[in-house]
Amino acid sequence: MTAQRSSRPSDLAQVGAAALRTAWQVAAVSAAVMIGTLGLAALFVLDQSRPTELLERPAPGETKIYIGVDEVLLALVVLGLLSVVIIGVASWAISRRAVAPLGTALRMQRDFVANASHELRTPLTVLDTRLQLLDRRLQRDEPYADVLAAAHRDTRVMTELVTDLLLVAEAAASQAAGVDVGTDLRPTVLASVQDLQLPAAERSLRIAVSIDMEARVGLTEMSLRRALVVLIDNAVAHSPDGGVVEVTGGVEHGRAIVRVVDHGPGIRGIAVDRVFDRFSRGPTTVQRRGFGIRLSLVRDLATRHGGRVSIEATSDAGTTMRLELPVLR
Repeated sequence: MTAQRSSRPSDLAQVGAAALRTAWQVAAVSAAVMIGTLGLAALFVLDQSRPTELLERPAPGETKIYIGVDEVLLALVVLGLLSVVIIGVASWAISRRAVAPLGTALRMQRDFVANASHELRTPLTVLDTRLQLLDRRLQRDEPYADVLAAAHRDTRVMTELVTDLLLVAEAAASQAAGVDVGTDLRPTVLASVQDLQLPAAERSLRIAVSIDMEARVGLTEMSLRRALVVLIDNAVAHSPDGGVVEVTGGVEHGRAIVRVVDHGPGIRGIAVDRVFDRFSRGPTTVQRRGFGIRLSLVRDLATRHGGRVSIEATSDAGTTMRLELPVLR
C-alpha cells in the first residue's frame, strides 16, 4: 500500500513534466512561425506605406484612411505576443490531456505489481512450507496425502488470486480506454449461482435464487460473474451447514440491485465499514477465500462503473450484502 501511494505523486510529476516539455516544443515552433509571419507582414506594411501617398488627392467619391507605420508595427507586435501566449497555454493543455493516458497506464502497472507482490507473498510462502514438509515426509516414507491436498488448495488460492488481480487491471484498462461494454444481469446471476452449487452441496447448503428483472449493466461478463461469485461464495463460507443462501435481484429507481443473504453469525472481528478494504481480514477468514482482495475487487469493479457494494444488514441472524449497478439505457 505504501508503494502505491508513494508512486502516484511521482507518476503525476512525470506526466506533468512530459506535458510541459511537449508544450514548450510546440509553443517554440508555433512562435517561430508566428514571428516569421508577422515579420513578413511588417515588411509588407513598410513597403506599402510610402510618404508619396499623402500627396495623392482622393478621386471624387473616394475616401482614404492613413494609418501611421508605428501604430501598425506596435499592433503587430502586441498581436504576436498575445498569439504566442495563447498558443503556449493551448499547447500545454492539449499536451497534458494527450499524455494523461500514459500516466493512468503507469499507475495501473505499478498498482498491479504492488498488489500482486503483496498478495502472492503469503500464499507462496505457505506453499513453499508445505512442499518442504511434503519432501520430508516422502523421504521418511510417512503419510503425505493431507499435505498434498493442502498444497492443491494453495495452488487454487493463487489461481483465484491471479484471476482477481487481472480482473482489476482489465476493469481499469477498459474504463481508461472508454470501452463500452454491457452484460445481461439475470443470466449472469444464474450462471454464478450454478458455479457454486457443488461446493454448497458438499455442506448441504441450498442457494435460493429469485431474480425478477431483465437488466443490462456496464461490466464485462467475466468481471460481473467474478464479482457475483465472490459475494455468493462469501455467503456460502459463512453459512451454517444445511442452511440457505438467498440471492435476490430487482431494479430500483433505474439501478440493478442484487442482494446476497447468508444466515451465519454476522460480521465479527472487523468493522463493517472495513469489510471491503483491500488486505483487511477478520479473524475467521478461511484461507481458501483469499488474502484480503476478493471483496475489495467487488468494490473496485462496482465503483469503476458507477455502482457500489455495501453491507445492508448484519446481525446474529446473518448478513445481507447489496450490489448496486446502473442499468444501461
